[in-house]
Parts: sequence; C-alpha cells; structure tokens
Amino acid sequence: MAKSPFPSLVPILPSQPTHLSDSMVDMTTFAKNCKSTVIPGLRYRNAKTMIDWLCEAFGFEKQVVYAGPGDIVMHAQLTFGNGMIMIGSVDNRTAASKLFKQPDEIGGAETQSPSLIVSDIDAIYARAKHAGAKMVTDLEEKQQGGKAFTCTDPEGHIWHVGTYDPWELQQS
Repeated sequence: MAKSPFPSLVPILPSQPTHLSDSMVDMTTFAKNCKSTVIPGLRYRNAKTMIDWLCEAFGFEKQVVYAGPGDIVMHAQLTFGNGMIMIGSVDNRTAASKLFKQPDEIGGAETQSPSLIVSDIDAIYARAKHAGAKMVTDLEEKQQGGKAFTCTDPEGHIWHVGTYDPWELQQS
C-alpha cells in the first residue's frame, strides 16, 4: 500500500467492483482512455477577456474558441499540459446557463475550483501576481508536499496552483 504524505491520514484506494442491477460493474471502465477524463468548465461574463487573462496569468493555450453573436463565447477549450478547461460566456443561452451563478452573485463563494499542477511554482506565482490575481493563500510549503498558492481571477473564480501531484501517490 502506498504511504500517505499525511502522517495522520490513510489513503482510500480504488474500490472493488460494485453491484449494479445484479451485474458486476467496474467503475473505471466508464472512463475513456484519453488525455484527460475530467475537464472543468467555467462561465465568465467577459469570457474573451478572461481567456486572454488565463493564458497570460497561468500559461494556458487556446485550443479552440467558438464565438457567438456579439462578444459571446459559446464554447472554448484551453489546454495546460495534458489538462484542459472549457469556458463559455455566462449569457451564451444554453439550457444550463440559468443554473450557474457567478462568485460575486453569491458573496464571493465558489462551489468548485480547478487545481493546476505545475513544474515551476515560483515562475507561475510571479506571472499570476503580475496579471493581477488576488492571492487567497500566499505561496507556501504544504503538509502533503510541494509548494502551492490559491488565488482568484478577475471574475472571482478560485484557482489552486501547486507542485504536489496526486497521481504520484498511486505510483509510489
């Protein structure tokens, strides 16, 4: 069993297959064998500006941006190494649009936050600060290993950025 980087915590390893309608189902078979099977999606009021900001602050690269009428972004895909985020304008008029709230509409709260695993934390920290990211947690050594910081982007979404790679726990 892999040793936990948290002295008082025990890792929860993948579960055994579960019963579903009297048949055995291994939950890992549902994931497609591709670069990244979990891709966060974010909505922004000014998606075009935020796409540029995310590229400047964190080093994302535009893979594709589908524009709608006016300044609306219907769908965009930004890559970061082998990871990706998808972005759309708040008012892109999809069926799900009415279900989203922006952080400033709910007291600055967030219900999810992307995490970026980086190789040069000092450089990306400097980039993010230079681009105007508001630091929630300044750059620090973390108990689980590595260094990290947490910040908000100009529209209030929270981002965790650090060197800790949770995939390395499974490999050790």
